[in-house]
Amino acid sequence: MQATRSVLIRDFVIFQMKLWLDGFKDLVMIQLSLVAVVVDLFFGGRRKRLFYKVIRLGERIDLWLNLHGALSKGDGSGDGLFGASRAGSKTMLGQLEQVVRGGDEPRSRHRRQLEDFDLDL
Repeated sequence: MQATRSVLIRDFVIFQMKLWLDGFKDLVMIQLSLVAVVVDLFFGGRRKRLFYKVIRLGERIDLWLNLHGALSKGDGSGDGLFGASRAGSKTMLGQLEQVVRGGDEPRSRHRRQLEDFDLDL
């Protein structure tokens, strides 16, 4: 994948954020699953098991985080991880791209400078 230094740094920061979030999620899921299985064993009865709800929550978080998925979809455009995502999608990367760019296409440098100065021409 060809990428400029700025894209490489941006993608590194995004990947580090995703790794930290994944690690935090794992720590929380360990605790939640322990509590859920104890609750299910002692108070379960015939209701739906809390333990399986915790597993589904973990799965939804994994799908949102999509830790390694973006790289496998890379388009080789030099846009790094953003080139592999759809802005506004239900993944962390898609939502981040929507916030940073406002869409799939990078803003031009001239337009970005005008927007930074908030010029009304």
